[in-house]
Amino acid sequence: MDLAAKPEHSALQVKNLTKRFGPLVAVDDVSFEAKPGEFISVIGPSGCGKSTLFNAIGGMLADYEGQILLDGVTNPARRAIGMVFQEESTFPWRTTLQNIAFPLEIVGTPKRERLERSRELVKLVGLEGFEDHYPSEMSGGMRQRTAIARTLAFGPRFLLMDEPFAALDEQTRILLGDKVLQIHQRLKQTTLLITHNITEAVQLSDRVLVMTYRPGRIKRIVDIDLPRPRSSEIVSSPRFGELVGTIWNDLREEASRGLAEGEKSPPPRRKS
Repeated sequence: MDLAAKPEHSALQVKNLTKRFGPLVAVDDVSFEAKPGEFISVIGPSGCGKSTLFNAIGGMLADYEGQILLDGVTNPARRAIGMVFQEESTFPWRTTLQNIAFPLEIVGTPKRERLERSRELVKLVGLEGFEDHYPSEMSGGMRQRTAIARTLAFGPRFLLMDEPFAALDEQTRILLGDKVLQIHQRLKQTTLLITHNITEAVQLSDRVLVMTYRPGRIKRIVDIDLPRPRSSEIVSSPRFGELVGTIWNDLREEASRGLAEGEKSPPPRRKS
């Protein structure tokens, strides 16, 4: 079964994106492209507009300037985009298999077909043996893998992830990165990851976009020239350390600027 329908035709273009919340400019004239099947991470200090960018690309935010194209169109089919969030999103009253099958159940996919697809996704995210477990019986990392599998149920061509492992410890994040790499290698989706974690960004990505402090602009795009297929073993390599250092220098500069400006005066309040 091909879970990622026609990934070779996927493409993301962000053109001169600007988003304002009253007097606050959250994102300012941001432009970049993602090649078919490319894995891009966006990293920056708090308040740089990462989540605003995520929400705009995911179709949850409107009234912005500029243009966002997925598959060459401005309003792609909703099933083309899969989104994974930081917040706990599994249903506590459903087992792993039932959680993953839920989106297919909602649209009326026949039971046999949705269970077959869900079992394949269980295998893909490495949760064999936990099909009948409830979220309370699993670790945070396993629950997030369940959420990722549920997002993949429709075979989205674009995968957007907003700090999906932020609540996990560093060792677990790195090991779960291996699973994300395996999924990406298998499905070859165009993927955008929002993260604060430099190690995670370098481990997973083809390119990393470093954003400035408010207003959010692209400060630098760092090519991650580490070989693929890739695993967490790469984190101990000298080149990995060099790339982390490059990104940290930019991030430290922007975070320091944000800290200094925050001490001078708070940002204007957003209207609810």
